Amino acid sequence: MRVLVVTAVAAERDAVAAAAEPCDEPCDETALPGGYALRRAAGAPVALDVLAAGVGPAAAAAGTATALTAAALAAAPYDLVVSAGIGGGFAASGAALGSVVVADAIVAADLGAETPDGFTPVTELGFGTVAHRPDPALVAAVAAAAGAASGTVVTVSTVTGSAARAAELAQRHPGVLAEAMEGFGVAEAAAAHGVPVLEIRTVSNAVGPRDRAAWRIGPALTALTGAFRTLPGALTAATGPAPAPAPAPEPAPDPHHP
Repeated sequence: MRVLVVTAVAAERDAVAAAAEPCDEPCDETALPGGYALRRAAGAPVALDVLAAGVGPAAAAAGTATALTAAALAAAPYDLVVSAGIGGGFAASGAALGSVVVADAIVAADLGAETPDGFTPVTELGFGTVAHRPDPALVAAVAAAAGAASGTVVTVSTVTGSAARAAELAQRHPGVLAEAMEGFGVAEAAAAHGVPVLEIRTVSNAVGPRDRAAWRIGPALTALTGAFRTLPGALTAATGPAPAPAPAPEPAPDPHHP
């Protein structure tokens, strides 16, 4: 099984890659068009290619689409795309610092229009989509293996920095667990290529007023490594082992040598 993991920044990429066997320097990287570097995480039962695509949904979509297109042209398509990294947790929903969240809905929280009556998502304007829903069985298997909660993860282009904005998001998305900036962009690119998607986040800070002193980025990155150590087993349990290669055909008998 081939899995593309897309993060925003190098620190998240390195945390994911650390779940596999450490690589000798320099790590095995493949250059992609656009200046992207795809890191291959060696030693995992499931082949992981990890890409730091940049911050925000547009950069995430562009990087994901580039990697998926390159794989398709090489006749080696991916079986799954995972948006991964750290993010903000909604404490009221139980997303504590250092915890792991697996998205059962990947939602664009600010794709729409402001109206006199409040925010209107783009779907209510008659076009587009604002949500991708990963396969529930896959979400359940990955969440169980990682000891994670599953629920909505919202994608934003502007990180929440006030209690009022956090409350607004929680009201519009009841039970939302986490906020990040790339998941919806990754999911859009995966959908365009017909590839299943997941989003895995570890909580580094509480969504709300920005208090850098309270952030726990190091522990969240460590938790991200731990979550990806459980991913190959979860994927194998959810999808079954890879089929054995077909046996080589027997050579045709030589009529001159009975």
